[in-house]
Amino acid sequence: DLLKKGEASAVVSAGNSGAVLATAVFVLEKLSGVDRPAIGTIFPTLKGSTLLLDAGANVDCKPFHLVQFAIMGDAYAKYILKKERPVVGLLSNGEEESKGNELIRETNAILRKSSIGYVGPVEGRDIFNGRADVVICDGFVGNAALKICEGLAEAIGAMIRQELEGSLRAKIGYLFARQAVNHVKKKLDYSEYGGAPLLGVNGVVIIGHGRSSPKAVKNAIRLAHEFAQIGLPKLLVRNLEENNDLQRLGGKNLAKVWEQIKEKIVN
Repeated sequence: DLLKKGEASAVVSAGNSGAVLATAVFVLEKLSGVDRPAIGTIFPTLKGSTLLLDAGANVDCKPFHLVQFAIMGDAYAKYILKKERPVVGLLSNGEEESKGNELIRETNAILRKSSIGYVGPVEGRDIFNGRADVVICDGFVGNAALKICEGLAEAIGAMIRQELEGSLRAKIGYLFARQAVNHVKKKLDYSEYGGAPLLGVNGVVIIGHGRSSPKAVKNAIRLAHEFAQIGLPKLLVRNLEENNDLQRLGGKNLAKVWEQIKEKIVN
């Protein structure tokens, strides 16, 4: 309520993400041109950072939802990641146009006609090699990818600790590689990123991890302040308006499906 009244600049929460999403949509309402807000998560890559969108807000999506995610992700990459010409990819089980389910194939066909820097379907490994600045998927796939990566990072950390405790040689080796190891560890530490922005609502909302440490909360607040300062929601709206033709194309696709459904019901 304080954010809606203009008495606060942003909201940061480490509570239930579903509750935060529902409350944000109900109180703040959605941005013009957005049907479903999405959670964005930053992944470290060999070339910097990649935004994965959606990371869990929408389990079931239609092509026009993914198109909207792509447009919002493109804006985020421009203004937050400072990419002059962001590269957007669509997460699939292969780079070939024929692969993926119906959702992926239809979304790919729409994005191919867009003016954003769409590179086509990308695979899971491309999230980390930096092939795309923005990777688009539905919330079911995105959340599964996020949880797998979280588990992998924790497992790698535990394996390294086990090896270091195993022999004197490993401990001596660590002394020489400590700086590099700590640098990589920092990149993989979720607390460094603070939280995940909820893109598509009329206000700055950051969703933190349920296990957020004081450091993570501090960085989430820093992130929220940064987004509020540059007016991120307004920048998202601008990008959505500039790509209105692309959204209409996605809408036409949905209308066609609805007409087919009505025809089956009547017959």
